[in-house]
Amino acid sequence: MFSGKTEELIRRMKRARIARQRTEIFKPAMDTRFSEEDVVSHDESSVRSTPVAAASQILLLAMDAQVVGIDEAQFFDSDLVEVCRQLALSGKRVIVAGLDQDYLGQPFEPIPSVMAIAEFVTKLHAICVVCGAPANHSQRLVRGQGRVLLGATDTYEPRCRECFDLKLSAGE
Repeated sequence: MFSGKTEELIRRMKRARIARQRTEIFKPAMDTRFSEEDVVSHDESSVRSTPVAAASQILLLAMDAQVVGIDEAQFFDSDLVEVCRQLALSGKRVIVAGLDQDYLGQPFEPIPSVMAIAEFVTKLHAICVVCGAPANHSQRLVRGQGRVLLGATDTYEPRCRECFDLKLSAGE
């Protein structure tokens, strides 16, 4: 969280548009934190997107695109891996943004599997709010039910490995 993943996705999609490539960007329909339709970064950059309920919908909706962007990919099911593979095999450039770990520091599928089939991976880090080191964990600050709890600065904060408190994230 707060590492600039969505901002980087938006930047790459804008560059593709400047290059006159046909683009489509998708996000999970469940992610309505900042907008129901737009992909919005924490710094309020935004781009129009198509919300989808399932990764499989992307294949049908991206037929005319040359470049396909997928935001908050951790909220999709494991079908996303095959969707990305099919898009790439059809000659499309696929740009995926998502968290690779959940709030407990565990791999957050389908991201690790998407990373495994990707030609290029850029791993961005936030800044730990406790000590200022590079942060690779999302510290959950509130008790929540289940693995997915949509939220922003009031719900999560970036922490480095040393400052990450698993007991706090787990609600203990």
